[in-house]
Amino acid sequence: MSRIARVNPEQKARLIRLLRRRGRAVGFLGDGVNDALALHAADVGVSVGTATDVAKDAADVILLEKDLGVLAGGVTEGRRIFANTIKYVLMGTSSNFGNMFSAAAASAVLPFLPMLPSQILLNNLLYDAGQLTIPTDRVDREQLQAPSHWDISFIRRFMVFFGPISSLFDFLTFAVLLGVFHAGPELFHSGWFVESLATQTLVIFVIRTRRIPFIRSRPSRPLLLAAGGTVAVGVALVMSPVAHLLGFIPPPAAMLLTIAVMVVAYLVLIELAKLVFFSEWEHRAPHVRTRGARHRIQRRAARFSQGTPVRS
Repeated sequence: MSRIARVNPEQKARLIRLLRRRGRAVGFLGDGVNDALALHAADVGVSVGTATDVAKDAADVILLEKDLGVLAGGVTEGRRIFANTIKYVLMGTSSNFGNMFSAAAASAVLPFLPMLPSQILLNNLLYDAGQLTIPTDRVDREQLQAPSHWDISFIRRFMVFFGPISSLFDFLTFAVLLGVFHAGPELFHSGWFVESLATQTLVIFVIRTRRIPFIRSRPSRPLLLAAGGTVAVGVALVMSPVAHLLGFIPPPAAMLLTIAVMVVAYLVLIELAKLVFFSEWEHRAPHVRTRGARHRIQRRAARFSQGTPVRS
């Protein structure tokens, strides 16, 4: 690592701009007036609470403790939050993509609606409430060791790959409800409501990690309780005395047992499909993030930049 000493403020900023033009991500730590230009030129300007006002105004991060470990902890926490956000995005896009096909196909062949609008809203309410604890979930160690980036092509491919699997089990549920249990509209609504809620809620335990769920990667207790509670509430509503107010009728025990077996089979199939999906994805050429020489970071001090109009 080369060292440069006895440079003036403009030279500091020039060195940082040269590094950035070569595609490097540059952080700068300073606390004096002569560091203001360099702090503003860097991708991330870091100052301390005892620094001059000019340095603190130009910095992006102000450390209140004399410990750079705070930055490392912040980076780790940011990666954990991003990883948990992606979990919800992958789960939501794939399940909604599959449910769209299931509902459209069922509406085309059934003499009644596959699920009433009020039941769809109730399903979504329970589903979303159960996912409120995703931010508390554990994140695998390898996801914290390197930065992750928003990759819309990965999300799209994940949605297209796993969405049809969800639809496949929906169609299988339709066949069982109609062919085995000869379900009418109310019983059909009850059966598909339970199956749909259980599959899209419990699948989070499979897609939340690339490892084997529960064995090599354990979910957080709040997520485990919330997901299990969501499914339990859905079954209780269908079996409760107020079920008829929601357009349901209590399904027989044999139907609930059949749906439970199908849900387990669905999760096993998703786990196997996950192995195939990620093995193929890892063999793809890695996406290289590039940025031009004019790349700039939008920051709170940008209004003081040369050529940027100052709002009164």
